[in-house]
Amino acid sequence: MHVMSETDLHLFLEYAKDSPYYTLFYTGLFTGMRRAELLALRWSDIDLELCQIYVNRSMQYIRGDDKKNRIIFREPKTAKSRRLIALSPSTVIALREHRVKDTDLRQSLGYAPPSDDDLVFSHYDGSPLLPSSVTHAWIKLVRRCGLHGIRLHDARHTHASLLLKQGVHPKIVQERLGHGSIQITLDTYSHVAPGLQQAAANKFDDIVLPKVAPVSQER
Repeated sequence: MHVMSETDLHLFLEYAKDSPYYTLFYTGLFTGMRRAELLALRWSDIDLELCQIYVNRSMQYIRGDDKKNRIIFREPKTAKSRRLIALSPSTVIALREHRVKDTDLRQSLGYAPPSDDDLVFSHYDGSPLLPSSVTHAWIKLVRRCGLHGIRLHDARHTHASLLLKQGVHPKIVQERLGHGSIQITLDTYSHVAPGLQQAAANKFDDIVLPKVAPVSQER
């Protein structure tokens, strides 16, 4: 597992800002959603007024009995994967701007603007993006900005790790990621635990002790 630091994340977004996948990557980094969930997302799954995303399906790229590859959409495998994710103000802005740009592009090419049932991240004609194309675009970007080894799935790990480092309760992180249990979250991000322990110890001092310098024990 590799995660971005805050500085790495800002650098990546700066390099990615002109990419057609910018809002997809931004949403992944700021929500912790899986690639398959992002590619299955419809506008009807997003409430920009309430600042929420409802994750209720994922995309799968499968090989059929006829030996042809096809894209299908399926419900989440577990109940925990079906979830509401609160959106940050910046993510809401990014999604609003994405819809405006997508609408303008489609209309300029003679296509109807996206409806609520349309995919949020798609080709200009509304057809689904190939998972491999999205991953390839991510790899090119991380190489350009010198963040070698950071996978697209590491956007999810980055989201969780940065939240935990800021003291967000692991239960909240579990709910955002859709983990089946809080133990999975704690086990996956055990590398963050030492810092959380020290932060908790420092916070207890702040709560209990008076705001004075410690008494010296020297005689």
